[in-house]
Amino acid sequence: MIKHLSTAEIEAGMDWVRLSPKDTGTLELIIRRPDIGEREILSSGQLDLNLGLLGDNWSTRGSSSTPDGQAHPEMQLNLMNARMIQLIAGSKDRWPLAGDQLYVDLDLSEKNVPPGTQLEIGEALIEVTTVPHLGCKKFVERFGLDAMRFVNSQLGKALHLRGINAKVIRAGKIETGEKIRKI
Repeated sequence: MIKHLSTAEIEAGMDWVRLSPKDTGTLELIIRRPDIGEREILSSGQLDLNLGLLGDNWSTRGSSSTPDGQAHPEMQLNLMNARMIQLIAGSKDRWPLAGDQLYVDLDLSEKNVPPGTQLEIGEALIEVTTVPHLGCKKFVERFGLDAMRFVNSQLGKALHLRGINAKVIRAGKIETGEKIRKI
């Protein structure tokens, strides 16, 4: 049985999360979602200007956030802080349940990487977008109500604890373990 952390337990781990690097971090995990509910852990991936992470279903899944239901261009990639997911997931094998593609050891807070910030990973360059990334019903099922409330709180939103959305600015290959750095 999976134990979901209480708010107090999450708060107790926040000092470690806040120690995430500010300028240069590490790409800890790449997850491709070939279909709804499916996850593939990749050691490397290819970021494409039009398709996002190649083989991911972002471009074909569509979005309820666009008038025509097509994929939202500002939500090509989802990034989450690796320390935060480790805290709430408990083990790395549960990270993919969050549904993000890139898990990074980098401070993703609004103050550190506001919309428009460009991040270089391997050959690729991505840009943080304005679209918020928030916890939802699936997040509650997988990590608990306290975790969802915490990431969606005023503090959680300021620190982007649920993660951020980004789009590809320069296509290229990325690999787990590579540096991710602010430009």
